[in-house]
Amino acid sequence: MLKPLFPIAVITFKEGIRNRAIYGISILALFMVMMNFLICQMVMRDVGKVAMDIALSTVSFSGLLLVFFVGINLMSKDLDKKTIYMVLARPVSRAQYLVGKFFGMVALIVTSNLIQGGFAVASLFMLQRMYPIYFQRFSWPMLFLALFFIVLMLILLTALSFLFASFSSTSFIVLILTIVSYIIGNSLSDVKALVETPQAAGIHPSAITVKIVQAAYYLFPNLSFFDIKTQAANGLAVSIPTIGWTMAYGFTYSAAALSLACFIFSKREFP
Repeated sequence: MLKPLFPIAVITFKEGIRNRAIYGISILALFMVMMNFLICQMVMRDVGKVAMDIALSTVSFSGLLLVFFVGINLMSKDLDKKTIYMVLARPVSRAQYLVGKFFGMVALIVTSNLIQGGFAVASLFMLQRMYPIYFQRFSWPMLFLALFFIVLMLILLTALSFLFASFSSTSFIVLILTIVSYIIGNSLSDVKALVETPQAAGIHPSAITVKIVQAAYYLFPNLSFFDIKTQAANGLAVSIPTIGWTMAYGFTYSAAALSLACFIFSKREFP
C-alpha cells in the first residue's frame, strides 16, 4: 500500500527542484533578507521587532510563492501532458498517486523553508550582534516556533490546492481557489468577531450574513492560528496547549482535505 508512495514523492521532489521558478523565489527571498540590514539601519528604532517581522514575512511570502506557482503546476502538469496515464498504468492507485505527490511537495516545502529559514536566522544573528540593545526581548525558540508554524500553514495550503486540483483540470482555477482560501483564512477571525459584535463597529449585518460568516469560519481553514509573527517580534510566549492545539488543527485539517481529494480524484473521469 505504501510502497509506491516513495518513488512518486521522490520524482515530485526532483521535479520541484528542477523548476526554474524555485530559483527565482530563492533569489527573491535572499534579496529580501539582505534588505533587512538596510531597512533596520533606516529605522533605528525597535530594530529587533522590525528585523524579526521582516525575516518571518520573507520566509512566509517565499513559501506562498512556492505553493502557488510550483506546487500547483506540479499537479496540473501531469494532467496537461497526459503523463498521469503512464503512472496509473502501473500498479498504483489514484489515491496513492495523489498522496505520493503530496508528500513530495511537503518535502520540497520543508527543504525550501530550511534554506530560507537559515538565511533569516543568519541575518537575525548578525543584526543581534550589531544592535544588541534592541534584541533584549528577542527569543530564538519563538523564532523557530514561528518558522515551524509557517511550514505547517504551507502544508495545509498544499493539501487544499490538491483538493481543488482533484476536481479541476485548469491550474489557473486551482491557483485562484487557493489564493482565495488563503485570503479568507487570514481574515476569518476578524470578520467573525466583527459580525458577532456589530455594535462595536457601528454596523448592522443581517442574520443571513452572520450565518454565512459563521459557516465559513468552520469550513475554511483559520490560518491566523499559524501567524505568530507579532508574538515572536515582541518576545511573547505561546502556551504549550496552544502549540499542541495548533499542530493538531493543522495536521487534522490537512489530512481531511487530502482524504477528500483522494476520494474525488478516485471518482474523476479523465478526458
